[in-house]
Amino acid sequence: MYKLFCDSNCELWHTTIEELGLEVIKMPYTLGDKEYFYDMGKDTDFEGFFKAMREGAVPKTSALNEYAYTEYFEPVLAAGQDIFYITFSHAMSATFNAMNSAIAALKQKYPERTVRTVDTKTISLGAGFIVYYAAQKYRQGATMDELEEYVNELVPHTATYFAVEDLTYLYRGGRVSGVSKVFGNLLNIKPILCFNDEGKIVNIDKQKGFKKAMAALRGYMAEKAEGLDKYKVFVLQADCPEAAKTFVADIKAQFPAAEVVVQPVGPVIGSHCGPGTIGLIFHAKER
Repeated sequence: MYKLFCDSNCELWHTTIEELGLEVIKMPYTLGDKEYFYDMGKDTDFEGFFKAMREGAVPKTSALNEYAYTEYFEPVLAAGQDIFYITFSHAMSATFNAMNSAIAALKQKYPERTVRTVDTKTISLGAGFIVYYAAQKYRQGATMDELEEYVNELVPHTATYFAVEDLTYLYRGGRVSGVSKVFGNLLNIKPILCFNDEGKIVNIDKQKGFKKAMAALRGYMAEKAEGLDKYKVFVLQADCPEAAKTFVADIKAQFPAAEVVVQPVGPVIGSHCGPGTIGLIFHAKER
C-alpha cells in the first residue's frame, strides 16, 4: 500500500483534499513577523492578506528544510507504507534539495520502503489539476507504476496561463526588469504568462488593459483546449472576485461544455503574483 502526497502549492481546496484522502505538505509564508502554513483555504483570511499587500506589505515565502520533510514522510514509512508525492514545479524552488536529502536518509533507514516523486512542472491549480485527476486513479486502485505513467502523460497536457494586475510583484521575484515594471504599470500593460516544458514561468504576450488580457486567455483556451467534456476548467482569482465572475461567464458563453471551478489564490502563490491576478487552467493539446 502507499499514501498519495501533494503540497499546498497545488492549491486544491481543503474540502477536495479531504474528499480525496490526500496527505498535504504545507508550505510556509510570512506576513509581518508571523509565519503561517497554508491550510488550503480552511481558515485563511484571503481578504486580509491581499489588503495588506495592497497597502504595501511584502510577504515572504521560504523553502522547507530536510527535517520538515522527514516529519511528513517518516511516520508513513514507519507504518509500513510507501509514498507517492506529486510536487509543484522543481524549477520554482530550492525546497526540493532538502526533500531529496530527506528521502535519501529515509531510504537508508527504511530500505524496504519506496518514496516516489513526480514533478508536475507547474504550480497552483495547474499542479492541483494534475493531483486531482491522479487522485481519481489512486482511489480506483492504480499501482505506483500505473499512477506515475498517468501523471507523466498528463503533465504535458496541463496548461496554466495567468495575467497579473501589477508588475511590481513579478519584478520583486525577478520575472520582469525594473524598466518593464515602471512602463508596464504606467501604460496599463498586462503580461500573459505560462509554464514551459521545463516548469519555468515564461512571458508569452502583453495586452493593454485587463479586458484584452482576459480575451487573450480565452484565445489560448480556444486554440489549445481539448477534452472539455472530460476535464474541469479551473479559474483562480487573487482578490478580484468580480473580475473572475465576468471571466467565468465569458468562458461559459464561449465553451458551453466546460465545467468551471473558481478558487481564490492562496497566500504563498499570492506573495509572488500579487492581488488582481487571474489564472486559467485546462486540459490542452500541449501546454
